[in-house]
Amino acid sequence: MSHASADALLETLLLPFTAGDLAWPVADTVRFLGARDGWPLRQFPLRHLVCEQTFKPLADALEHAGLIVSGANVASSASTPDALVLALLPRQREQARALLAQAVSRAIPGGRVVVCVPNNEGAKSAQADLARLAGSVDARTKNHCRVFWTPPLAAIHDEALLDAWRALDAPRPILDGTLVSRPGVFAWDRIDPASELLAEHLSTDLSGQGADLGTGWGYLALEVLRRNPRVTALDLYDADLRALPLAQANLATQTTVATLAFHWHDVCAGLPRRYDFIVSNPPFHAASREARPDIGRGFIAAAAAALQPGGRLWLVANRHLPYEDVLDASFARVTTHAQRDGFKVIEAAKPA
Repeated sequence: MSHASADALLETLLLPFTAGDLAWPVADTVRFLGARDGWPLRQFPLRHLVCEQTFKPLADALEHAGLIVSGANVASSASTPDALVLALLPRQREQARALLAQAVSRAIPGGRVVVCVPNNEGAKSAQADLARLAGSVDARTKNHCRVFWTPPLAAIHDEALLDAWRALDAPRPILDGTLVSRPGVFAWDRIDPASELLAEHLSTDLSGQGADLGTGWGYLALEVLRRNPRVTALDLYDADLRALPLAQANLATQTTVATLAFHWHDVCAGLPRRYDFIVSNPPFHAASREARPDIGRGFIAAAAAALQPGGRLWLVANRHLPYEDVLDASFARVTTHAQRDGFKVIEAAKPA
């Protein structure tokens, strides 16, 4: 969202209602896929609003605001269709198409789907995709965003396409076929070169209880266990709820004596227990394209607070990201083990 703030995106999503194009349902359920909170939402009665959000910091913010929040894949278990389905789409095209199919599937006969996408993140393509499912759409633009909505949905325009797009979010084999992933998870169909560099230089004497912060589909955790047979427990943390079942499935292929646990968690909020070692390839952006080095610094601070006095953090990051200040402030010893292809591998020991 390089040209649209979160509130501007919400304001544009709700423009058809504030401009009088559509009426907000008063007594029927409104479902918000990819939900986020903000002042534009507060213009409407929210008693019947159900928010779906798989990114933990946004889900926590919605809950703290007193809204009803569900995690991922609720559509399959929800029993009551919705009079209105709002959606903010992810950038990844297959994941976005799956969410559009979910939105159309959720709407009752006569219900509507309303979607908003920043102009520079494929708004026109997404509008065309919704039209393929619904037959036609209306649209407005504001705040460098495009909002588009269906007519009252009487029947599915293309049932086969709807089924095909719903399946786009299903876990699928990747790489040699022994691992699984899904579109929208970080580096979903490949080994990220930064993580690969960290695995290449990772110590082989790690032992005891450890954690992988920002585990994704589980590549680094797999490498930790493969190279370090004395690890007795490994906790895998990720803010993306969609990633954790993938990591769980992929770690099930690893022969290990370690106890494994999987946590949907905002690492920057701190960790719930202490560890002998931590590995991480921290994200440096959240829901936007802009660099967010504060997230990586938050990961480092959380790791330092959670490590045992003799514990170690193994970290990989883009070489230009300014992490050295928080590393030097948080650890007695900081060593750069490798720099290649724009990345740096750092070991930080003896948390201050």
